[in-house]
Amino acid sequence: MVIMDVPTIDCASLRAALGDDLPAFLVLDCRSFLAFNSSHISGSSNVRFSTIVRRRARGGLGLEHIVPNEDTRNRLRSGDYRSVVLLDDRSLDLGQAKKDGTLMLAVAALCRDPSGVRVIILNGGFDTFSKEYPEMCTKPAPPPGLSLPLSCSHPEGTQPGCSPCSTPLYDQGGPVEILPFLYLGSAYHASRKDMLDMLGITALINVSANCPNHFEDAFLYKSIPVEDNHKADISSWFNEAIEFIDSVRNKGGRVFVHCQAGISRSATICLAYLMRTNRVKLDEAFEFVKQRRSVISPNFSFMGQLLQFESQVLASSTCSSEAGSPAIGNGNTVFNFPVSIPVHASAGQLSFLHSPITTSPSC
Repeated sequence: MVIMDVPTIDCASLRAALGDDLPAFLVLDCRSFLAFNSSHISGSSNVRFSTIVRRRARGGLGLEHIVPNEDTRNRLRSGDYRSVVLLDDRSLDLGQAKKDGTLMLAVAALCRDPSGVRVIILNGGFDTFSKEYPEMCTKPAPPPGLSLPLSCSHPEGTQPGCSPCSTPLYDQGGPVEILPFLYLGSAYHASRKDMLDMLGITALINVSANCPNHFEDAFLYKSIPVEDNHKADISSWFNEAIEFIDSVRNKGGRVFVHCQAGISRSATICLAYLMRTNRVKLDEAFEFVKQRRSVISPNFSFMGQLLQFESQVLASSTCSSEAGSPAIGNGNTVFNFPVSIPVHASAGQLSFLHSPITTSPSC
């Protein structure tokens, strides 16, 4: 399909339009899931689709792929939005965008839609807009472990046998924010009501068979009694955990997910949630969580179960038009090992696979 010239809008004009009580522009961010969740224009939506969707669509992506939320899509078709503004990292116009990139595919889908919506490209992309108007953008997440600084050692009596200045790495700092309503940490963090209250936590998922639920009179709990070993079937709990998190989120609450160390089991649940609700691959979800809690290391069996879950999520994403709730497929797709998962430079090459941290101290 030949795309006609698409006009551009400068950052100052977009800033002025977004300042209205009822913005006439729908802003669609075509950057990656990681980049969008690091920081984005407030009120914008992330456009992304898997390789499977691209391949099956064969260049004919529909509006439901670009704007998966049905309410937003209906508002767009009914004329509530005067224009759709698309942006990537830094393109000045459509001529600078990758020919097979998300921005170009989104423009093609919107130009093809019979609603005839006006399509505009943000001149300079997010890089320029965020530099000129940082107050209009969400703030990047804090570095791992810095959300709630703690002293070097645990308070006396909370961790028997823990000597001063020997606090395990996984207990240092506080729970980390994965999403505004989803936090990840250890059993020690789950025992600190002051910490949970400070973060506005309303519910906890305890991914262990022996860690206690300390404050059942104050918080809603869901227990997932799995061990951290190669025999455990954690994937059978994915749907229940995802539904629990969404139910708390829909009520305006926040969920804290923990196991013993916040390294393997609880990290696996958070990865499954990101993959399912954001329709992203395991490697992308893994890097996103690892940037926030660097010690995560699901055991090898859990990684295999997550890979199988990835095949279900990505295969089913072509059948679902609702953001955040793709249906689960039958899991017939099999991924071949080994899989390459990006890790920080401070970690050894694939160290989380070769030497997974799976030993959980007793509660």
